[in-house]
Amino acid sequence: MLVIILGIMVAVLDGTIVNLALPGIAEQLKATPSQSIWVVNAYQIATLVMLLPLATLGDLVGYRRIYIAGIGLFTLASLGATFADSLGTLIAARAAQGLGAAGIMSVNSALVRLIYPSNRLGRGMAINSMVVATSAVAGPSVAAAILSVASWPWLFALNLPLGVVVLAMARRSLPANSAPPAPGARFSLVDVVLNMLMFSLIFLGADQLGVGDPSRQGGTAPGWATLVAGLAIGYVFIRRQRRLALPLFPVDLLRIPVFALSMCTSVAAFAAQMLAYIALPFLLLGAYGRSHIEAGLLITCWPLAIVVAAPVAGRLIGRYPDGMLGGVGLGLMGAGLALLAALPASPANADIVWRMGLCGAGFGLFQSPNNHTIVTSPPPHRSGAASGMLGTARLTGQTLGAVILAGLFSVWSPVDGKGPVIALVLAACCAGIAAVFSVMRLKMAPSDIAHGATGS
Repeated sequence: MLVIILGIMVAVLDGTIVNLALPGIAEQLKATPSQSIWVVNAYQIATLVMLLPLATLGDLVGYRRIYIAGIGLFTLASLGATFADSLGTLIAARAAQGLGAAGIMSVNSALVRLIYPSNRLGRGMAINSMVVATSAVAGPSVAAAILSVASWPWLFALNLPLGVVVLAMARRSLPANSAPPAPGARFSLVDVVLNMLMFSLIFLGADQLGVGDPSRQGGTAPGWATLVAGLAIGYVFIRRQRRLALPLFPVDLLRIPVFALSMCTSVAAFAAQMLAYIALPFLLLGAYGRSHIEAGLLITCWPLAIVVAAPVAGRLIGRYPDGMLGGVGLGLMGAGLALLAALPASPANADIVWRMGLCGAGFGLFQSPNNHTIVTSPPPHRSGAASGMLGTARLTGQTLGAVILAGLFSVWSPVDGKGPVIALVLAACCAGIAAVFSVMRLKMAPSDIAHGATGS
């Protein structure tokens, strides 16, 4: 389990750890700010497009092999990023890092299912969820600590000794698959290419529409063309998957009602989290006049509350329905977001702290039970696909939240506080929608919930 914790920690952390260093990277490598953004985008896109292909490959050849390969590639790519002397080299290294991270994330939860007995799986999922949630929001704080004493290449250099240690431990301790692949299962390179094109074009198009300036030459036409192309490829891709015994995009799992609702819950919840996490620094620094240190400490209350709530949620799994726990947690998160949006013009730090804590506690209460349902509702031989979809839902929700926020900030200024407040209201709405999806699972018959686990 220590291998799982360390591996997923570095993979998730590296998705955001570079953000704070982008101005310095652009200056040193003589690049424009818009070009330097691809240091982040290359990692995110490479991870997103390869999660499902590597999860499917894990069902066929073993989750252990995919995880070890992912750790190895991630460590080598970190070495390349450390010594990158041009923006192109750094972007290529970051893309390779993203591919390695996809290997780690794609089978992470499937390995947790193998490690823990069924009666203690809830605790394992709680630990895993806590590490993912805290790593996702700790990137800027970790980067600030490193950059205060070292230059940006050290953001990647620190991965090297950790990667070597995790790789050695993984080879010794990770278990092999417990269930053979489904009859007729195969791995198709055509499906991999279609999956990559679908995800990359859809999110690049959405990004162009979200951050694009309609007044510039060409307007939003390129963004719409990219988005439509991605959707068209996606239509062909999904139709092709419906005929396969082991589809790369798991349409078979999405036919399980509780799995589909849990995926919708996850996407909406992570969109809410990303909306809030990008908007809050603007609100605290611009509208409320907090210093960077004060803003960082105030925002830290959110992940700290997750650390407290996640183990509690793990102990409650099995005693209460996952749908109920998720609904209560998301309701608390939505209430906290709405209360943050309703703060007075000059709030006291204590007023901000308890609202942040409410958001984090609600998120921590939701995530572990929801992930538990996503991982355990499919049959054992499809654990890899379920694990891949779990990571895909998280990245999809985070990307969706970032794109929505970019569109908001193009209409309402983030400086005067109006834009961030509207973003927090929308985040509260997303949390409310996620809570509705979660509670809908309570109305399902036991046969619907057990459908995937029995393989029927």
